[in-house]
Amino acid sequence: MRIAQIAPLAESVPPKLYGGTERVVAWLVDELVSLGHDVTLFASGDSGTKARLNVVWPRALRLGRPRTDPLAAQAALLEEIARTAAEFDVIHAHIDWLHLPLLGRLGVPFLTTCHGRMDLPGFSDVIRRFSGAPFASISDNQRLPVPNANWIGTVYHGLPLDLYQPSFEPGSYLAFLGRLTAEKGPEAAIRIARAAGMPLRIAAKVPRGERGYFKERLEPQVDGNDIQLNGEVNDETKRRFLAGAAALLFPIDWPEPFGLVMIEAMACGTPVIAFKAGSVPEVIDDGITGFVVSSEEEAVKAIGRLGELDRHRVRAHFEKRFSAKRMAEEYLRHYQELCKSSGRVQSAR
Repeated sequence: MRIAQIAPLAESVPPKLYGGTERVVAWLVDELVSLGHDVTLFASGDSGTKARLNVVWPRALRLGRPRTDPLAAQAALLEEIARTAAEFDVIHAHIDWLHLPLLGRLGVPFLTTCHGRMDLPGFSDVIRRFSGAPFASISDNQRLPVPNANWIGTVYHGLPLDLYQPSFEPGSYLAFLGRLTAEKGPEAAIRIARAAGMPLRIAAKVPRGERGYFKERLEPQVDGNDIQLNGEVNDETKRRFLAGAAALLFPIDWPEPFGLVMIEAMACGTPVIAFKAGSVPEVIDDGITGFVVSSEEEAVKAIGRLGELDRHRVRAHFEKRFSAKRMAEEYLRHYQELCKSSGRVQSAR
């Protein structure tokens, strides 16, 4: 098949540091190429991919200097999609709703995967205007705010099996990985670690709009010993960080649509202790790859039960459920069905 993948322009594909959506797009694109398909990636020029790269903006917007008006970059992206759309059998967009007015008029089958929460103000109103546009969810829970969207399936994220080498040693600390925002639960992670009597290492990005929260609520608790802050991590430092942990703490306070860090931990053989919110019960096999809990007290008790879990089994369940190949094959089935229902003849590749 001739497949177009449209990535956000905030980060490169894959991202240099933080960026879950762009990481997933990178894995999906490369796996589709490995499966023999002709793939074009619309992304920033500092991206790296096995596919054909259509550079729609020189550098990713978050780390690029000087700062760029994101609307200018998005306008360039939409123009390039409009110019080349007829070259593809199917177009897969990962940019929320931005492309819907355009792709709905071009006559090329397309699919949208939203990678964030869908309960934000105005989202349901936009979806209602494009009732025929097909969407794939990244968890069943993600669909709840917009049940009347044209959902054609749920495709869980996956990552390459050789990306992270697991460790089967018990681990000597608890890990927290993610954005340092209240909804991600860093304060709860600190309380849980202290109550359990274990050190906590935090590898996290401080969003520009959350620096006040970090300075007031978190920084005073980082002592460099029991509570350590490591900053943002790349793929290699992330592997070491997760593989050396006894468990990943994921005490979220929001409807997490997937939670990529959970499967990254599993890939390292590291179990996850997570609050029962959003997609968590869909991703964690309770009692196998970690524990799903409802309170900080339950999380502390779960830490005491980590010896019941087999890190070999954590890795095995990751391989079974969350590989990039499985993700790509599921998307391919949706692409083929979209082409079939549209009456469009697929290319040989």
